[in-house]
Amino acid sequence: MTDPRILTVRPEPDQYAWTFGGAAPLARIAPGTVLDLYTEDCFAGRVRSEKDLVSEVCEFPYLNPQTGPFHIEGAEPGDTVAVHFVSIEPARDWAASTTVPLFGALTSTHTTATLQPPLPERVWIWQLDRARRTALFQARDSDLQVELPMDPMHGTVGVAPASLEVRSALVPDAHGGNMDTPEMRAGVTCFLGVNVDGALLSLGDGHARQGEGETCGVAVECAMNTVVVVDLLKDVATPWPRLESDTHIISTGSARPLEDAFRISQLDLVRWLVRDYGFSELDAYQFATQAVESPLANVCDTNYTCVAKLRKEWLPARETYRGAHARLRETARALRR
Repeated sequence: MTDPRILTVRPEPDQYAWTFGGAAPLARIAPGTVLDLYTEDCFAGRVRSEKDLVSEVCEFPYLNPQTGPFHIEGAEPGDTVAVHFVSIEPARDWAASTTVPLFGALTSTHTTATLQPPLPERVWIWQLDRARRTALFQARDSDLQVELPMDPMHGTVGVAPASLEVRSALVPDAHGGNMDTPEMRAGVTCFLGVNVDGALLSLGDGHARQGEGETCGVAVECAMNTVVVVDLLKDVATPWPRLESDTHIISTGSARPLEDAFRISQLDLVRWLVRDYGFSELDAYQFATQAVESPLANVCDTNYTCVAKLRKEWLPARETYRGAHARLRETARALRR
């Protein structure tokens, strides 16, 4: 196997992208390139202590900086970009989480307008033990401490949207974006449908860990050192972002209301079974109904994101996405040797 090209990118502060679409490429890459990336946290590194309130140290809409975009040579509408996460490692020994006024699932918001005042703005700094792979929760109102296992992931991965749209990096949709699913971890391949020439791939929003749903709207946010392998599947369509792990195939859907996000993810999974696994539409509908797992990704962003996942051991032995996940896994193993 030919050694892949490795491109290392450590962006300067003025090189981050804040949107999907509308940003000039940071670099052009060939399919098969390994990207060794630094990504900043969603606050652009400005929330560093309990005194650093988001409303005071961050300027809207400059939240959720993305590393990229990367123009993928040969990518055209109707193709699929495959992004395999080789490693996702916190770049600092601390991470931040907050409550943000009028943001989150258990508070009044701009779209769920009520008479109640916003929840208090508060910051929690999590200490990360990268050797022991733990994240330490320190309560603000007592001396309670709880260690949780780290489970690093990327909240935001996407390409430029279709129809000349430019979308904030805070928004998830069919182009990917701020999906906030804990499934986006090392060892997983993400498939994204190409909408514009070059695809314009970006990623960011590292989380040391996050519960399903991201209830308060903010995970354990941290800068990341991330390695991915980027490939291109010509003439393979992907209507909504999909993921493949060693154990599951995973569809996503992003919309409001929440039931529409659920429907999109479930329908996409049914159509995936029909296209690649030999099911008829109604057989796929019945099979998925009895076998699917449906964790929430986020119930706080501009669009909500739901996930529909199926165990590969229960599926017929068929190849999906031309075997890209297995092939990229081998590339990842070679990189670690």
